[in-house]
Amino acid sequence: MKAEEIRDKTVEELQSQLQELYKDQFNNRMQNSMGQLGQNHLVKEVRKDIARIKTIISEKKNSETEHEKSET
Repeated sequence: MKAEEIRDKTVEELQSQLQELYKDQFNNRMQNSMGQLGQNHLVKEVRKDIARIKTIISEKKNSETEHEKSET
C-alpha cells in the first residue's frame, strides 16, 4: 500500500482500514506462532501499513487543528 493511496482517503476510511489491518496482524501472528503462515513477509508488511496509516491520520488531524487556529 502506497502513501499516495492512503492520503486520498478520509480519516473515517483510514480508521476502518486500520481496524482491518489490526485484525490481519492478529491473524498473521496466530498463524505464525502455530507455524501455519507460509508468507512470513506479511507480518512485516502489515506492521508497516499500520504505521503509515497512523502517521497520515495524525498528519491530517494536525493540519485540521492548524487550520482552525489560523482562522481564529
